[in-house]
Amino acid sequence: MVINSSLRAIDRLPLISYPLLKPKRFFKVSFRSSSGQSRFFGVQFVSMAQSTKTLHMGLGLKPGTILTSCDDHVKEAIDAIKAGKVIAVPTDTLYGFACDACSAEAVNRIYEIKGRKLTSPLAICVADVADISRFAIVDHLPIGLLDQLLPGPVTIVLKRGSSSVLDKSLNPGLESIGVRVPDFDFIRAVARGSQSALALTSANVSGSQSSVSIRDFEELWPLCALVYDGGTLPSGRAGSTVVDLIQPGLYKILRDGSAREETTAILHSFGLKEVM
Repeated sequence: MVINSSLRAIDRLPLISYPLLKPKRFFKVSFRSSSGQSRFFGVQFVSMAQSTKTLHMGLGLKPGTILTSCDDHVKEAIDAIKAGKVIAVPTDTLYGFACDACSAEAVNRIYEIKGRKLTSPLAICVADVADISRFAIVDHLPIGLLDQLLPGPVTIVLKRGSSSVLDKSLNPGLESIGVRVPDFDFIRAVARGSQSALALTSANVSGSQSSVSIRDFEELWPLCALVYDGGTLPSGRAGSTVVDLIQPGLYKILRDGSAREETTAILHSFGLKEVM
């Protein structure tokens, strides 16, 4: 009968969540067939956290799974980072590959994905300006300088120092480290939840153009545990401005990036002089 066919079709429908509805819950109603067989009867309410877990278990979290870069998917990203996986994420400049900076295996995986030379250093991303002192020396910088530069499209190059908690396998042989605090809530939430620094580099094959949408590195999706889609990024392909702040009172622009003018204006306002 048509009714029975409709019921069978409804019963095959997937469990779907609607994150914009409040409270954040969803339901599935199934029916007792005319033959008397009971597959499910009634209404089942499940929390959003449970729904996300259930849906992803159903998907199997296959490599290259695409999720939106929203609050509801931060936990999956944190779990992947803690498991030593590489994820692709949007930032305030470009899409990047990220992993636990203290996991040698995960860091090596990023190099493999990009086809990048092991001698090319990786920067790190931290959640907040206050976190930088865990990984690099900041005592020589004018008070308030980092808060003016960050969060934002700037990479600060600093000395690690003996107290840095970074694993020695990250950029071996280098005493310096590039540090980012992107002005992008999602990646900062992931870094904060992972309780570590994220090794961060552009999401592309080494030497190719940088990515402002996930389509730009589509061939690399299967090599990532998760790919987070934040739409097309508006800042262009220039990336962050890279500035060396190792020497007290001095700075050197290592890459112009997308914020050179703003960065140099701030540095000058704090009395720093440029080294050419």
